[in-house]
Amino acid sequence: MIPDVLRSYDTWEQVVPKYISLEDVWKLDAYRKALYVYELSWFDCERMMKDLRGRRIVSQLISSIGSISANLEEGYGRGLGTREYHQFLRYAIGSGKEAKGWYFRSRHLLTEAIIEHRLKLLSEILALTIFELTKQRKRKK
Repeated sequence: MIPDVLRSYDTWEQVVPKYISLEDVWKLDAYRKALYVYELSWFDCERMMKDLRGRRIVSQLISSIGSISANLEEGYGRGLGTREYHQFLRYAIGSGKEAKGWYFRSRHLLTEAIIEHRLKLLSEILALTIFELTKQRKRKK
């Protein structure tokens, strides 16, 4: 069961520890939402672990979801505008697309509302990350 603090993005954002929210990468909307969807997926995976078929999906899903924020962190740490930053944004995009696929494959194990919410949130994260990549590329020209 998802704790009340995770039921809303705005509520969740208020309880994120300062040592995370004070990092420069926190400025990226995509990063914040990627951390949020990871928190949600933790509980989704717990639910899927009750089914043998779900157990096979869980490791792929949690890995791809976690990779989104991890790649944003690593890329941001390499410096804005660098070639490495662009590469890690592309990795985050790839992980986001993979996570969407794993959520789609989970549709028989989770409710329709959960799947719809996670796919929508992942689509937002992808759009924000693609926008950031496009913005950074334009800046470089």
